[in-house]
Amino acid sequence: MVRKITLGHLDISARGKELVNEALNANRLSRGKFTEKFEQDFAKLHGCTEGIFCNSGTSALQISLAALKEVYGYQDGDEVIVPATTFIATSNVVIQNNLKPVFVDVDPDTFNIDPRKIESAITPRTRCIIPVHLFGLPAEMPPIVQIALKNNLQIIEDSCETMFVGTRYQPVGSFGNLACFSTYVAHLIVGGVGGLVTTRDPKLAEICRSLMAHGRDSIYTNIDQDDTDDAKLRRQMIERRYSFERVGYSYRCTELEAAIALSEMERWKENLITRQSNARYLTDLLEELDLPLQLPYTPDGYGHAFMMYPMVLVDGRDRDELLMYLEERGIETRYLFPLLTQPVYKKMFPGLAEEFPVAQWLSEQGFFIGMHQGLTADDIRYISEVLHNYF
Repeated sequence: MVRKITLGHLDISARGKELVNEALNANRLSRGKFTEKFEQDFAKLHGCTEGIFCNSGTSALQISLAALKEVYGYQDGDEVIVPATTFIATSNVVIQNNLKPVFVDVDPDTFNIDPRKIESAITPRTRCIIPVHLFGLPAEMPPIVQIALKNNLQIIEDSCETMFVGTRYQPVGSFGNLACFSTYVAHLIVGGVGGLVTTRDPKLAEICRSLMAHGRDSIYTNIDQDDTDDAKLRRQMIERRYSFERVGYSYRCTELEAAIALSEMERWKENLITRQSNARYLTDLLEELDLPLQLPYTPDGYGHAFMMYPMVLVDGRDRDELLMYLEERGIETRYLFPLLTQPVYKKMFPGLAEEFPVAQWLSEQGFFIGMHQGLTADDIRYISEVLHNYF
């Protein structure tokens, strides 16, 4: 029987099942106490005062950018800087907000956006930067923040793959105007589906809540808000709770996902330590073997959550042949986020991929495997042995 080394791990705890059953027994699926607590606890852990739980990390990005567009007066066709290596949702939401993605190459060691290449991409129409914290490693945020301040730009941190770590003792999620996280299966906190926006700006939070609820008047984005004895407020509720102020979306999540995610939050430290320990062990084993693989790099002063374990084949061999070998032995793999070579983007941005050599190299030679708390020391040794046998 072939061993299975999956990309992600799901183990709903007894606590998670208890909280889900509590929500079911209360006949409460719309936003309630579990959602509120999850939002508050998660935001606080990431240096923010406001948390908005929606149905995916992609939705979180979509409403965050829409909120900035409204507050700061972005015009259709204005530009947003994104890395040339990322999951396609990062740049898709720019296009879906009628804005223009401007790509910047990534650092060859961290695979995150290269701050040294950002300023040359800024034009009079640039409005925002969306740095991405890939695979659990924070982007180099201090210089990115300085560039944004210097050029009067806003920042959305795409932190869908990174939680609970930071740079220079400042957590991810606390650098930008807004940050976006994901609780999809295989992520660092699992809710089944789900995503979060975090911010310290109450106005942006209010608009995000409205946008994820069809653009509804912010006086009524929660069914508990009209439970009041205040006659004046009740009158306002009657007048405004079916009033829509903007073109929004249906991006809400339920108490069930929030209950599962909240139970996962109770063991985030343990799971993070296990991921980091597994990654250190695999790195030690592979470094001993001196294989032609570039292994994950963590700069001094940075944390790494190891949502995944990225590698790059550096000796010119056929990357896909290696991946087939791994897959046949039960080790699940993915390409290292080809973006501008995706069929849809090749049509939209023909010939653009060649302008970003690092991203192109990662697209052709990079890949990643899982590095989660469900892996045992024996699993890690198995991965090492399979790679050793291949080479």
